[in-house]
Amino acid sequence: MIMGFTIAEKILSKASGTSASAGDFVEATIDAAMVSDYLRQVLRDNLQESGITEPPSIPAPERFVVALDHFAPAPDVQTASDHKIAREFARKYGIKNFYDIREGIAHQVFLEKGHARPGMLIVGADSHTTTYGALNAAGTGIGFSEMSYVFLTGKLWFRVPETIRFVTSGKLPVLVSSKDIMLHILGEHGSEIAQYKSIEFSGPTIQDLSLPSRIVMSNMSVELGAKFGIFEADQKAIEYVSSRTNIPFVPVQSDRDATFERTYPINVENLEPQVACPHDPTNVKPISEIGDIPIDQAFIGSCTNGRLEDLRIAARILGSARVHPEVRMLVSPASRETFRDAMKEGILEVIHAAGAIVCNPTCGPCGGSHLGLLAPGERCVSSTNRNFKGRMGSPKAEVYLGSPATVAASAVKGKIFDPRRLA
Repeated sequence: MIMGFTIAEKILSKASGTSASAGDFVEATIDAAMVSDYLRQVLRDNLQESGITEPPSIPAPERFVVALDHFAPAPDVQTASDHKIAREFARKYGIKNFYDIREGIAHQVFLEKGHARPGMLIVGADSHTTTYGALNAAGTGIGFSEMSYVFLTGKLWFRVPETIRFVTSGKLPVLVSSKDIMLHILGEHGSEIAQYKSIEFSGPTIQDLSLPSRIVMSNMSVELGAKFGIFEADQKAIEYVSSRTNIPFVPVQSDRDATFERTYPINVENLEPQVACPHDPTNVKPISEIGDIPIDQAFIGSCTNGRLEDLRIAARILGSARVHPEVRMLVSPASRETFRDAMKEGILEVIHAAGAIVCNPTCGPCGGSHLGLLAPGERCVSSTNRNFKGRMGSPKAEVYLGSPATVAASAVKGKIFDPRRLA
């Protein structure tokens, strides 16, 4: 008896021209591919190691998106040289979807420019390419050598993943967000529950979430080990994509008789803000169990939580307060568009007046590349997705993860603090 298919199985079936079920190996045509600052490593270094000086041409260059975001602006001469090579490569190979340092974080820009659409198979030279699952696409991160193969052939081999579901119910409490849902899942289930699996998020709570809130969950799916982190395309997603592109798309949903490896129910009715403690995103505690932990720095931004609704919540909390005198607060909008919209709404003025530093749209502080580095012994509470040792500077520093509301409240109080107590 032939059973129904999951979203991941349907997308990989279409991309491979086969009837693909979990466990099958398929060669799939890639609909879109994203590279950030590492275009030199992909198009020159990896190919040279394989004996290819440079490709004579790239098939379907319109499928490739390049965005300089991790080290933007360039913090050193080597990075400046890499950026120069990336610009030259983009011109040489006809990559018109090239976004220089002004545009912002690749994943946010990819969404804003209409490159992610329901039903697509997308790869990126960045682990958080799972982000595009919020728009009903199968997005996954790949290595530089794999991306070199995609540039040369437009295809890649996949093992079709099994699918698990998280079914959420209940109404989120005030100042508790989708970031808290994901941290809760990480704390409950660890980082391997979805190892090389596709996640489907569903349930009444999910239906109520804004699109930016869903993006947070798809983005952090990879912290659970996931290959994909996918939502069905409801009206919110369809309207967003339609407003960004006129390219046709077909939403994908799992069949009623699709086979799921396991379903996990989650009730968020009594969920409180969650905090991931050093040095692991799965080392999660409810904020009521955190205790008195002073901080030196607070950061809101990144591909996880640097969107307009995140800045709005920060401004709401900072509007009648000031950043603690012993805390450095950094805020980096996820994109030029987000920066512009936040400026128009007066959000950045509120954040600036409260004593925070508003940075350009960049990955910067998240990966500790060149902004907001921590000294030995310092602590930061951050809206980013990872808090590994040395992630934001010194390996002797500590990074705690929380929602934008938790970060803003903590910046005001000078210690990790429950935002509901400031409401």
